[in-house]
Amino acid sequence: MELIHVNLNVANVDRAVKFYTEQLGFEETWGFEASDGQTVHRYVAADNGIEIQLSETQGETSFEEGTAWDHVAFLVDDVDAAFESIENHGVVKEPADQPEAGARTAFIRDPDGHKIELVESLD
Repeated sequence: MELIHVNLNVANVDRAVKFYTEQLGFEETWGFEASDGQTVHRYVAADNGIEIQLSETQGETSFEEGTAWDHVAFLVDDVDAAFESIENHGVVKEPADQPEAGARTAFIRDPDGHKIELVESLD
């Protein structure tokens, strides 16, 4: 497994991208809009390639500790196999294609309840 990104919920994705690129030296790499049209996702990458996914959802403008970040993502060769083999502590979302992101994904929880995304590229 390889760490590929951490997801942060933000009130204004443009402002967040500007902060990470102009103040911290990240590079904006890509983005997509969720199929329901409610959430915009944009990614910024550090020099080592690890990304921060910045997600703005309509109507969500403030966050408390515990809701400001969403999940940690790991790249896997086969989402279905990883999903079946990992002893998880709760299923959040079973494996499914996410064509707008070019990936097949699943979400599970770790022993402390943190959300983990398993990502398999559809390319």
